[in-house]
Amino acid sequence: MSKFFIDFDLNSFWEDGDYSRKNYVDVFPSDELIKEVESELGYKLPIAYLDFMKSQNGGIPNNNSFPCKEETSWAPDHVAISGFLNIGNRKSNSLCGQFGSQFMVKEWGYPDIGIYFAKCPSAGHDMIALDYRKCGRDGIPQVVHVDQDCDYKITFLAENFETFVMGLVNWRNFYIE
Repeated sequence: MSKFFIDFDLNSFWEDGDYSRKNYVDVFPSDELIKEVESELGYKLPIAYLDFMKSQNGGIPNNNSFPCKEETSWAPDHVAISGFLNIGNRKSNSLCGQFGSQFMVKEWGYPDIGIYFAKCPSAGHDMIALDYRKCGRDGIPQVVHVDQDCDYKITFLAENFETFVMGLVNWRNFYIE
């Protein structure tokens, strides 16, 4: 049982599809692998993130949009995510995988503010990150949106990872049918 996501239905959180299983989902990592990932990234993963990934290690969420107060290149009132990177290094969409957090910093020029943990539908032109600038490498990071198309503009989303996850809503909330 989750210590953080009380009264939150983690069982229905994840989309169950072949693409998600093939590209994002991995087995929950051992304590040893978690330490290796943290060492490679240079940041301690928040306990809420580790707890959350016990429901499923990476994947595509059913609710994939987060409301925001500032306009981004995606929309005037929200950001969208296409998947959560898993804790590991075996798949390309792992925190330490081929297209993981350090790839975004070293190859795409994203600012080194923390851990890039969620991809957006823009194919790399914006990302969601755990931002450690205020709390240090071992603290509880905020969640931000980083927008390459707007000169790597950083937009605050949530005080912590749990608040971010629990604030995700269905994309239909932002469109009138």
